[in-house]
Amino acid sequence: VDDDALFLKSLEIEFLQHADFTIETFATGELCVENLSHAPDVIILDYLLDGIDKTAMNGIETLDRIKAFDPEIPVVMLSAQDKIDVAISCMHHMAFDYVVKSETAFIRLQKIITTIFRYKKLEKELSSARKSNQKFEKTIQSSKVNITQQNDNIKSINKELEMLDIKIDN
Repeated sequence: VDDDALFLKSLEIEFLQHADFTIETFATGELCVENLSHAPDVIILDYLLDGIDKTAMNGIETLDRIKAFDPEIPVVMLSAQDKIDVAISCMHHMAFDYVVKSETAFIRLQKIITTIFRYKKLEKELSSARKSNQKFEKTIQSSKVNITQQNDNIKSINKELEMLDIKIDN
């Protein structure tokens, strides 16, 4: 999401050349928010967003709306401003990371996105392992119940046998 059409197109071209995923671009935060139902894996969001319409939502407002919609969507803030207070503000609003627009921005974004996808893959694997563990625990619990029932049956049979022994001896 960037109001700078040239930078937005450059970003799209760069990612299409080096990535294997679908890219949607938006010139305003409003358009981005309207399309959150597309379930993005990651959003790259410009900090200012006031180049087209001075009354448009800025990046922080858009970030807040994205997080209100789904707090799990990783949002990487992008800005020409190399100011620590801007980066801190973005992080306080739950941005995943902050990248300064520069000649190395594309490389940095690629590394961040790779990290996000690795993290998501690990989360899925962990979730799958937890589900498997829960199934295993249920199986163990069920087995314990079966063993207890079998033990009770054996005790009952033993009692019956003991009673038979007593009757035979008398």
